[in-house]
Amino acid sequence: MSSVVFRAGYCYFRFPMLEPPLGSTEEIAVRGQWRDANRDEMYVCMSNVSLSSVSDASGCSMIALLHTGAAKFSQNLFPRARQAVCSLLPAGVLKEYSSIISRKLASHGFGASMAAMSSFPPQRYHYFLVLDFEATCDKPQIHPQEIIEFPILKLNGRTMEIESTFHMYVQPVVHPQLTPFCTELTGIIQGMVDGQPSLQQVLERVDEWMAKEGLLDPSVKSIFVTCGDWDLKVMLPGQCQYLGLPVADYFKQWINLKKAYSFAMGSWPKNGLLDMNKGLNLQHIGRPHSGIDDCKNIANIMKTLAHRGFIFKQTSKPF
Repeated sequence: MSSVVFRAGYCYFRFPMLEPPLGSTEEIAVRGQWRDANRDEMYVCMSNVSLSSVSDASGCSMIALLHTGAAKFSQNLFPRARQAVCSLLPAGVLKEYSSIISRKLASHGFGASMAAMSSFPPQRYHYFLVLDFEATCDKPQIHPQEIIEFPILKLNGRTMEIESTFHMYVQPVVHPQLTPFCTELTGIIQGMVDGQPSLQQVLERVDEWMAKEGLLDPSVKSIFVTCGDWDLKVMLPGQCQYLGLPVADYFKQWINLKKAYSFAMGSWPKNGLLDMNKGLNLQHIGRPHSGIDDCKNIANIMKTLAHRGFIFKQTSKPF
């Protein structure tokens, strides 16, 4: 028999995982403890497992908002509950399960529909600007490094879909000839950078693109997203300082996807995009160390985390 139990700041939503003749009537418990929006705990377990020994079933957070001594699930709990619980289901019963969970939720006044379960949680930003530089390189490393690929994807914070793309190659001036190591790593050949705009010219075009996309409007909240802090903490400010160029304010705060992923999944992605794709069961898109392909992978990882209920927030700044 299904039930909702409120006690001591915890909320347990219990219901039969499967009803006859689909399977057993073992119950599962979804436990939510409110802490911080990005670090709250969530557990999904069979009811015969001790809560003290329960393991995280999906690695993602689940929110149970607490109001005046009683617990009320936020609507963003539902897609995460559905995703985590579905991992426990035998193949071929998802449709029946969806009907069951909808009835159970409705019977307790939650009014959840499967459509609500598939929605994204409200994000803090209207747009995420996914960026991943490629730069001149060699073994041993050359100095100074120079940006040679400058891609940005404009990701809608509500739908997590790509709305616009900025992509330019940049001609290096200090080390104008790409090394074989650089070409092998990035896939960028000499002809792709010869005759291309300088970094100063590309930054001017970025500003024009930002204005055209409405991203400079004070009422529009946007933030850059990178895989690590190197792009905006080291590479861009370092090259701008070397060339005597200003760094626009919109480059001075960003989300480090590695940190966001570790908050959501509880582990640090040592190998960057490869580990994050593996941890989320995603296929890698395109060529590793292609700036534009890396941006597509970052966007895909963000969409997957958002679908699981993760809310992104700024993690980094220059100092």
